[in-house]
Amino acid sequence: MFRSADGDPLRALESCPALVLNADYTPLSYYPLSLWPWQTAIKAVFLERVDIVASYDRAVHSQSLDMQVPSVIALRQYVKPSQFPAFTRFNLFLRDRFACQYCGSTRELTYDHVLPRRLGGKTSWENIATACAPCNMKKGGRTPKQAGMRLQYEPIRPTSWQLQQQGRSFPPGYLHETWRDWLYWDIELEQ
Repeated sequence: MFRSADGDPLRALESCPALVLNADYTPLSYYPLSLWPWQTAIKAVFLERVDIVASYDRAVHSQSLDMQVPSVIALRQYVKPSQFPAFTRFNLFLRDRFACQYCGSTRELTYDHVLPRRLGGKTSWENIATACAPCNMKKGGRTPKQAGMRLQYEPIRPTSWQLQQQGRSFPPGYLHETWRDWLYWDIELEQ
């Protein structure tokens, strides 16, 4: 799951993002994983906004400086996470595990008003569920009961913590071995 640092000296700089930790050394976000491009990380170092925790075995050079590219950085100022996440399509899909809440499909995802708008349904966390296009068409402007359909989970307004927990089930495609100590604190240790 984690990529070895063995290839770092030859790694393209675009493939060297920095994992961003809060001042308490926890990731700012798990999903999407809090990553900054190498340029932003280096700029933050020079502006003294972050501390370097770990580096790639890859350096950048200027006329007056050679610097290892940071792979893990920690903010110097603590950023208090918001209690409730923004109501976005991405966060909605994350809350619902990127699956239709009627049939479980993970394809052609859209969203559905559980209580249709024509019946007074609002566009809110508590009334929107992830649905695949076929189920959304089948349900139409009816309630799930009227359409003979059943929701797997009732829609709720999630907390940021709940979405972070959901996000751990969907690791990003790129994880560097220097990030291992800062991610997934709750996994069982190797013996």
